Amino acid sequence: MRFMNLVASILALPFVTGAPAADATIGGLTIGAIINAIGIGIVKDINVIITLDSLVSNIVQANFDATNPLPFELSIDRVVSSAGLNGTVFAQFDQTFSSPIVIPPFGTKNSGTFGNVLLTQGATAALNIIPAQELDLSHTNVFVRAASIDGILGFPLEIDGLKQANVPATYDISLSA
Repeated sequence: MRFMNLVASILALPFVTGAPAADATIGGLTIGAIINAIGIGIVKDINVIITLDSLVSNIVQANFDATNPLPFELSIDRVVSSAGLNGTVFAQFDQTFSSPIVIPPFGTKNSGTFGNVLLTQGATAALNIIPAQELDLSHTNVFVRAASIDGILGFPLEIDGLKQANVPATYDISLSA
C-alpha cells in the first residue's frame, strides 16, 4: 500500500505546462532520492561492447535492460549516466533515444545498443574492471513519461540523481579489424 501511495504522490506532483516543476519534491525529497532510499533498481543489467577502435578512441557501445516496477507503462526518452566501480567513474554517456524505450507494467525492456559511451579513465584502465562483472551507477538522470500508451503521451518526469550499486555487467570484446 505504501508503494501505491508513493506512485500516487509522484503522479500528483505540481504540473506546469504539462510537466512537473524541476525542483518538485515529496516531503523535501526528490523523486530520485525516494527511489534510491527504497532501493528500486531500474537497471537490471548492462552490456558493454569494446572494439579495437575503442582502445584508441576511448569510446564504447553499450545497452542495458531497464525494469519497470510499476503497474503502468513507462517510456524512457533520455538517460544521462556515470558508471564505474569502487567510487571511480569509468564511463559516462548522454543518450537521447530516437524511439523511446517502452517498458510494460512490471516488465523489462532492452535499450538497444548505442554508441558514444566515453571511457573517462581511458580504455586500458577500463579493461581492468572487466573481471568484477558489475558496475555502480554513481549518478543517473532519467527522462521518462509515466503512464504512456504504446510510447505515446504520458506524464513527463525527470528523475535526477539515481544511484544503483552492483549492477551485473557483461563485456563483449571484438578486437578483429
